[in-house]
Formats: sequence, structure tokens, C-alpha cells
Amino acid sequence: MLELRGVTMNFGGLVAVADASLTVPQGAIIGLIGPNGAGKTTLFAVASGFLKPSAGRVLFEGRDVTGEPIHARAVRGLARTFQIVQPFAGLSVRENIAVGAYLRCARPAEARARAEAVAARVGLAGELDKPAASLTVAGRKRLELARALATQPKLLLLDEVLAGLNPSEIRDITPVIRAIRDEGVTIFMIEHVMQAVMTLCERVHVLAQGRLIAEGAPADIVADPAVVEAYLGAGAARRLAGGEARHA
Repeated sequence: MLELRGVTMNFGGLVAVADASLTVPQGAIIGLIGPNGAGKTTLFAVASGFLKPSAGRVLFEGRDVTGEPIHARAVRGLARTFQIVQPFAGLSVRENIAVGAYLRCARPAEARARAEAVAARVGLAGELDKPAASLTVAGRKRLELARALATQPKLLLLDEVLAGLNPSEIRDITPVIRAIRDEGVTIFMIEHVMQAVMTLCERVHVLAQGRLIAEGAPADIVADPAVVEAYLGAGAARRLAGGEARHA
């Protein structure tokens, strides 16, 4: 569904992403993890067209879309959410979702109907007439997900959709994400909530200091010494291994 080949993104002298290559198979939920500042959101911005890479290529369904603008990729079926949720505060929940629906719905009535159907999928059916500004953090996260879903994507890029939620809210939204995949939408997600990554993702890519350092099944990734080092600092894997040996 999505392939990144040798993607590099420079900002002046700063290399935010360096020679990153990965694939997201159709029908999968694939994770992208890494410490803060690793370049994860930059990689999403390149994949979705918000940034043009300094080098490398982006392929969507086998077609090179590296030079295509955001709206063209959206029409192809690529949508994304944002880590910092910014709904149209002066509009209702229904109207916010309808904005996304207008990508494929020509008539207002059709867009509203699409918005109501999407709201039901993400648990916002009872909030449709409320101002978006009145939603809780969890409600805003669901609204961000709904706005992207309303575009009827084939591939959905989720940028920390669980950030800021408490454990109960995370438990509630995890099955929603899985159901979206089960209905035919491929998902590529950035996430720091490792329990959700372990539960949802089939494969995980790890980005650290702009470079992909590991890829594999979630259980293998969390046990990888290079991943532990990236998250916890130099020597962390050795110290943890030493502690386990002492307690054995």
C-alpha cells in the first residue's frame, strides 16, 4: 500500500530523516515508534505530501507520488491525523466531520449523512450537534480520527491518536482502530503507548535520530537491545540484562 525508498529530509544543516526505507502492506496495522525528536512525524509529513523529501521516493499502491500535492494523495486514498488536534472550534462535530466528507460527496445532504455514519463508527453519534470546542481530549481525538475517515481513505496515517488519553480511554478506542482496519482501511501509526502497539500492530519500525534501527514483530522489538538503548540511553540494555541476571 505504501513504500518509502531511501527517504531523506533535511532542514538546512539538520538531517531529520536519513535514508529511511519501509513498506506498509495492504490490510495491515503497522507501527512506527521511537523517542521524542526521532523524526517520526517528519516521516509522516513526507509520506502524506506535507513535505517534499530532500531525497528518496514515496510510492502509494505502486505509483510514485513523491511530487504529488497533499490533495492529490487524499483523492488517491491517503489520509492522516495530527498529533496536535485542531478542530474547527466554531463548527459542530457533524460539520467538522462533513468537511472531510466533501472530498467525495458533492451534495451537503450526502456529506452530512456520511458524517453521521462516520461518527457512529468512532463513538461520536451522541455528540454530533455539540460544538467541537466543547469536546474532551478523548472526544477531540475521536473527532480527528472521524475527519480523516470521512475522506474514505484506503490508507490512514495515525499520529499519536492515543496521546493524552487515560488507560480507560485507550482501552475504549483500541477496538475502534482495529475495527477500522477490519473494514478495509490499512493503518500506519505513530504511537508511544507500548501496550497499544503490542495489542494492535503486526509489525513495528523503530526510528531513532532520523534512522530506522529495527523492524519486526512487537514482541521482538521491545526485547531488541538497540531499541532499549534508543529509548533509555547508552548502556541501558546492558544494565537491564545485568539486573535480570542478578535476579535469576
